[in-house]
Amino acid sequence: MSSLAVTDGTAVADWTVWTTQARLVVTDPSVLDIATALVRHRLDEIDHAASRFRPDSEVSVIAGSEQAVHRISPLLRELVGVALDAAQQTHGVVDPTLGTVLTHLGYGAGGVGSGRETQGQLRAERRTTWRDVHLDEDDLRLPPGTLLDLGATAKAAAADRCAEEVTDRYGCGALVSLGGDLRTCGAEPQGGWNVLVQDGDDEPASVILLSGAHAVATSSTLRRRWRHHGQQMHHLLDPMTLLPARPVWRTVTVAAESCLRANTLSTQAIVLGARAVAVLEEAGVAARLVASDGAVTLVGGWPE
Repeated sequence: MSSLAVTDGTAVADWTVWTTQARLVVTDPSVLDIATALVRHRLDEIDHAASRFRPDSEVSVIAGSEQAVHRISPLLRELVGVALDAAQQTHGVVDPTLGTVLTHLGYGAGGVGSGRETQGQLRAERRTTWRDVHLDEDDLRLPPGTLLDLGATAKAAAADRCAEEVTDRYGCGALVSLGGDLRTCGAEPQGGWNVLVQDGDDEPASVILLSGAHAVATSSTLRRRWRHHGQQMHHLLDPMTLLPARPVWRTVTVAAESCLRANTLSTQAIVLGARAVAVLEEAGVAARLVASDGAVTLVGGWPE
């Protein structure tokens, strides 16, 4: 989780959305109310298009259909597109077709621990992969019954979109934080954007300075946890095993030029486990990894 040490000359709005904490900071206090209304509206649009937790969302309606081809909104097309890009970039490690698997393992529409459980069986049967999902203009083709899980990439894309739109519309610096996904854009406040990275009061902490249009994203095995058939679950699945990724890392935080790229790499790192450091070094990003025993590994110039 990332939080902001607020500096003089900024205005801040905080609220709860998608079971996480949202924050908007602007360098022009006079636009805070209208900018907050804009961000709330954009997040509601994304929720209606991409949430697997509401029955009236586009992805839920598609999952309940027997059709293979669906005409979708431009917004959902964009969100599916970035999710498929993330899958391709990570060679399928970040896969948007795991919604049914997560529900089977106990992370359903009612939140963690609410999915349907099967008797004596932990492994879920995989119905589709990202390679079975195709976009053709505004048509989405995928196997009937597929429940997309766009949560990670959609939240990161939302942070990017909202920060950019606030700056474009109102000409001020903006920071948008959605849980562990944080994006800055436009003019910096005096002293810059100082971001505290810490996933809980008892976890290791680090402060980084973000400048201009930059982002930081944290993926964590410490949050969205539940028990299923007596075993501890978390929401970051390994597409190869269809089970939660082995908790080699408690958290991985990545700084990049966009929240979408940072989140894609941090999620990939959690799933890759011991191979994560080499992949992050090759990507050329700054990153901070906290191991299951609390040891911290820094990559690419992350500050000590």
